[in-house]
Amino acid sequence: MSFKELLDSGKFAVTVELQPPKGTDLTETFALSEQWKNRLHAINIPDLQGAIMRLGSLPVCTLLKQKGIEVIYNLSCGHRNRLALQSELLNASVLGLKNLLLLQGDLPALGDHFEAQPVSDLEVMGLLEAARRLQEGVDLAGNDLKGKPSFFIGTQINAAAQGTLLDAELLQMEKKIQQGARFFITGSIYDPRLLEHFIKRVAHFKVPILVSLTLLKSVGMARYISKHVEGASIPEAILDRLLKASDKQRVSMEIAGDLITEIKPLCQGIQIIPLGWEHLVLPLLDLVGL
Repeated sequence: MSFKELLDSGKFAVTVELQPPKGTDLTETFALSEQWKNRLHAINIPDLQGAIMRLGSLPVCTLLKQKGIEVIYNLSCGHRNRLALQSELLNASVLGLKNLLLLQGDLPALGDHFEAQPVSDLEVMGLLEAARRLQEGVDLAGNDLKGKPSFFIGTQINAAAQGTLLDAELLQMEKKIQQGARFFITGSIYDPRLLEHFIKRVAHFKVPILVSLTLLKSVGMARYISKHVEGASIPEAILDRLLKASDKQRVSMEIAGDLITEIKPLCQGIQIIPLGWEHLVLPLLDLVGL
């Protein structure tokens, strides 16, 4: 069953974000993907996430797909103009990649090549429009295509937004759906109450929402995420559990397991972000019975 068929059927999806290597050695990437193959519904491959120079999402997704693994190809606006973005979408199509996650991307100043110049030719909404128009057989300049792609498109949302920010998020979500978004992945969220409120507000859109959870390695990491990552406010109770933990990996896995159990009835899937703790993915799934 494809990722699209799974979400269309209403079943619960389990995905993991797997960073491409900073280099050309894909040994670990292939080994992990084979280990996860029968437990995950898709592996999400980021595109220059954090503005860190790495191997691209396109070749990694293509190679994993050739191994029979369902993948989500990421494409971000921040490092390409509209010519390159549209070409990359066509490239993905002819390589057989159907699942797309279209994102804004991170500013180069945040990454490891801070002298690089940002590209602000299209915002996410413009990239979604480009993908929609290509599927209709024309490019952004109105030129006809010889053969058109077909995609299953997702994008990101902030499910922890509150007040006027939540109203703005809902408006953006509606516009993204109009431009062809068919599923959404949230940023990492650690307060199920905020998620429940958000889900109630967006229920009328009737689109699948997958919730991200980053495995917390330490109190310092958790506090940094809570302060700097949009929508990822981490409750004091979680910080306290990490602070008192003698075995950080075990407690981090338990925290994630508790959150997955609580949010599972609210959403249609999860995205686990292991950030170097990929070896905990299968034990975590065992812990929560997925």
